[in-house]
Amino acid sequence: QVQIVESGGGLVRPGGSLTLSCAASGSAFSIWAMAWYRQPPGKQREVVAGITLTGGNTNYADSVKGRFTISRNSTENTVYLQMNSLKFEDTAVYYCNAFSIGRTYDYWGQGTQVTVSS
Repeated sequence: QVQIVESGGGLVRPGGSLTLSCAASGSAFSIWAMAWYRQPPGKQREVVAGITLTGGNTNYADSVKGRFTISRNSTENTVYLQMNSLKFEDTAVYYCNAFSIGRTYDYWGQGTQVTVSS
């Protein structure tokens, strides 16, 4: 079993920055990649960014390109999401996802709230 723990959410003003962290522990040897998703109020969950733990290949949603950066510490199965130039529409619960190739194993965290408000 794998445990996913997120941290770093909070309240920030528009234009501000936050860094989210996600650590996968337990039987994490099967994890191939990790990703951040978010679910804004009243909307569906959407992917924000992802990264492979070995090669560090990344991808981003168009809405966050140039503002968010995902990075990883593969030896510790930890990923980070640096969020800059935050906008009101970035307000959401952010979830960390860890998965194996083909999503045979698929693990989710409990989520952390990010609120962008003046």
